[in-house]
Amino acid sequence: MEIWLGVLNLLLGTLILFYVLRIVLSWYPQIPLGSFPWVVIYVPTEPLLVVLRRLVPPLGGVDITPVLGVGLFSLIREMLLGQQGILTMGRGLF
Repeated sequence: MEIWLGVLNLLLGTLILFYVLRIVLSWYPQIPLGSFPWVVIYVPTEPLLVVLRRLVPPLGGVDITPVLGVGLFSLIREMLLGQQGILTMGRGLF
């Protein structure tokens, strides 16, 4: 069980990092996201961002969906693996 919690923590942490990098990359629109090494960040983040862009259009020409991605995955990580997280508290039950 401990190994799976560590893997989940690493996965969620990596996704948060990728969304933070997408925020930084949005400052440089001339960067070709479809080419290496940027595609490594683009491919895992774009599916959620497409859905979020449908729900939250750009505000004043600024795309805030990567910020929402960071917030969403931070919330999921905290709810599952935080000090009072579901999986952390339930660890003794399994």
